[in-house]
Amino acid sequence: MPEHGRSATELHCHLDGSVRPQTIAELARQQGIELAGPVDVISRVRPSCTSLVEYISAIDVALDVLQTPDALYRAAYELVEDWHADGVGHGEARFAPNLHRRRGLDLPTIIDAVASGLGDGAGVTGVATRLILCTLRPADPEATWSVVEAAATHDAVIGVDVAGPEAGVSLLPHAPAFRAARDAGLRITVHAGEADGPRSVWDAVDELGAERIGHGVRSVSDARLLRRLATDGIALEVCPTSNVQTNAVPSITEHPIDRLREAGVPVTVSCDARTASDVTLASERALLERTFGWTRDDWGAVQASAERAAFAERRVTAS
Repeated sequence: MPEHGRSATELHCHLDGSVRPQTIAELARQQGIELAGPVDVISRVRPSCTSLVEYISAIDVALDVLQTPDALYRAAYELVEDWHADGVGHGEARFAPNLHRRRGLDLPTIIDAVASGLGDGAGVTGVATRLILCTLRPADPEATWSVVEAAATHDAVIGVDVAGPEAGVSLLPHAPAFRAARDAGLRITVHAGEADGPRSVWDAVDELGAERIGHGVRSVSDARLLRRLATDGIALEVCPTSNVQTNAVPSITEHPIDRLREAGVPVTVSCDARTASDVTLASERALLERTFGWTRDDWGAVQASAERAAFAERRVTAS
């Protein structure tokens, strides 16, 4: 738990990767679904996961059951409970609503269910929650526009993101829809610099208008990019354990988190997928303390960066 009663901030948390294993099993029984693989998502990730694509596929078992409003509501509500238990006072959940249409749900129904779960959880626990919608690589223009339009018209949605397989897949086809998202006041965070290099981060910032970067650890190899991130205050949503599991970095001891901080880049720490990576913010903090000798002041600094980078409200747009 945070020291001195100060609550923590988590900016990068995928709903489908954070569903409790027992919840997946119970939902499967209730829905009469025979799951294609083990319910234990953790076992799918460790120790064999060696890439972002493998990591994403490990989470498919949760998607099998998150196809009803009740299931989506429960997953969102329980995530807020888990944040509260972890000492999180501000949590931002993200998910790709188009992945939850296998049984015919429409986007408003899907978003309503998740927003209601987050909102009710917030009401009980006191955790401030925010909702970000993801579109996916490779780009499907119709799907991207549908996500942006749904986000712009739903009061509970604070921002949009691009997720999915990254290496060699351009962000540029998403740019027109993301310009519209910015015009609507939506906040922008984009997965980049995880499975691909600095070019993906440049595109996220220059072409999609990203205010934050999901992961972004490969930015460390581009000094000019580091200066841009530092000067413009573009925060990186770093997820240390996940970054090793997806092979964004070779090992935790080689993680560039301190080099990024030394370059003046606003660095934040999140879990990415709490169930899949089998982590909490408390365990990520302990990992950084063991590996890099972080102190209370180091953790306080990244928490301060997260608080500044948090998406508290939409941007005011010109009328």
